[in-house]
Amino acid sequence: MNHRIPPLSRRRFLGTLGAVTAAPMFVSPAILGRAGTVAPNSRIVMANFGHGNRAGAIIGHFMQFPELHMKVICDCREDRLKNGVDRVNAFYRNQDCERLTDFRELLARPDIDAVFIATGNRWHGLGSILAAKAGKDIYCEKPTTLTIAEGRELVETTTRHGTVYQAGHQRRSVDSYRFMKEVVRRGMIGRVREVIMQSWEGPVIQAGPNQEVPAGFNYDMWLGQTPWRPFNWAHVNAWQYFWDTADGIITDMGCHYTDLMQFTFETDDTGPVAFEGWAEWPPEGAYSETPVRAQVRCQYANGVTGVIQQRAGFTDRFIRFVGDEGWIQVDDETNVVTAAPASILKTRSIVNKSWAETGGHIQDWITAIRNRGKPACHPETTHRAMSICQISNLCLRLGRKLHWDPVVERFTDDEEANRMLARSRRSPWHA
Repeated sequence: MNHRIPPLSRRRFLGTLGAVTAAPMFVSPAILGRAGTVAPNSRIVMANFGHGNRAGAIIGHFMQFPELHMKVICDCREDRLKNGVDRVNAFYRNQDCERLTDFRELLARPDIDAVFIATGNRWHGLGSILAAKAGKDIYCEKPTTLTIAEGRELVETTTRHGTVYQAGHQRRSVDSYRFMKEVVRRGMIGRVREVIMQSWEGPVIQAGPNQEVPAGFNYDMWLGQTPWRPFNWAHVNAWQYFWDTADGIITDMGCHYTDLMQFTFETDDTGPVAFEGWAEWPPEGAYSETPVRAQVRCQYANGVTGVIQQRAGFTDRFIRFVGDEGWIQVDDETNVVTAAPASILKTRSIVNKSWAETGGHIQDWITAIRNRGKPACHPETTHRAMSICQISNLCLRLGRKLHWDPVVERFTDDEEANRMLARSRRSPWHA
C-alpha cells in the first residue's frame, strides 16, 4: 500500500518546532501562550459541519478549550447556520465566525485544521473520508458510517492520510464506564457470560404530504450520498428511522454499547461471529422503516454473548455485564453504577462526569492531534463497534441467523448478505 505523507500544515509544522533551536529573544507571555493564554498560531482552527441538535449541545465543549478556535459553521439549512454562527460569535464576543453552506468549500480551506462533524448519519462516513483526503483532523459524531464497507473505507483512508480521528463514543472517556471495564478485566464478577445492552423503542412515523423545498434549505446537500426522494418533513425530521439515511435505534444508540462491550473486552480489532434475533416492524402503511422493538444475540468465538435489546422507554437504557460470580451495570440516564456483590462498588475511587460531558473525550482528541497519536476511539474501534450494529440490522432485515468472519469481514455462505455490505452513492457524492 502506498502511504501519502500528509501535507505539512501549520498544525503539523508547529508540532516539529520543539526540535528547532533558535537564538534567545524576548517574546511576550501572551504570544507564547503563557499566563492562561494560547498563542494564536498554535491553536487548532476548526469548522463545524452540521449544526443541528447534537452540535448545539456540545459545541461549547469544544470552545472551552483555548487550544481550539471554532472559525466556520457549515450547514445546508439557513436557520441552523444562523444559530451556529450566533452561538460562536456570542462565545468569542465578536462577529468573526464565518458561514458556509457547501461542505466542499470547507474542505478547500487551507486555514482549517480540523472539522467537527455532527450531521445526520448519511454524511458521517463520507464526510469523514472526504475530510481526511483534504488533510483535516476529525471529530465525528456517531453512528459513524452507513455501511460496513464504508467503515473499512474510513479506516483505510484515515490511515493512508495520517488523520487523527476521534469518534463520538465519549463514554470511553467517562469514569463510570471505565470503572465497569476495570471490574470486568480484574475478574471481580467472574467469567463474563453475557452483556445486556438496552436502548429504547423506536417510533412509528406517518407520512405527511410532499412539499416544495423551503427557501434557505439546500436539500441536495442534505441528502448527500443517499437516493433522491421528494422533500417531506416527516422524512427530514425523522431521518433516523429510514434505511437510506440511517439504521434505526440499534445503530443510533446501540453503537455506544457495542463500543463499550468491545472496549471492555479489548477486542477492538475483531468482533462477534454469529448473530440471531427478532424484530417488530412498523405496521403496514407506516412511513418509517426500522424496527419498533427488537432483540439480537451476537456471540463471540469464545462463547460470550452480547444481547442488544430495543425495548422500553428512553430513560430505561443501560449496559450490564453478567458473570458467573456477579454483575455490574451502568444506568445510562443517571450514570449510576450498581453491582452484585455490592462490595464491588467500594473499590470505585473516582466519581465525576456523566456521558453528557464530552470534555474529556475532546481533550483526548486534542492530545492525539498534538502528538499525532491515536485517540481513545480511532477509526478501527468505531468501525468494529458499528459493524456489530450493522450486522444486527442485516440479520433482522433478512430474518435469519448470520455467521460472520471478522478477519475477512464477510458472511459465511450467505452471498445475499454480502451484497448488503455496501451501498451505491448518489452522484456526485463519491469519495
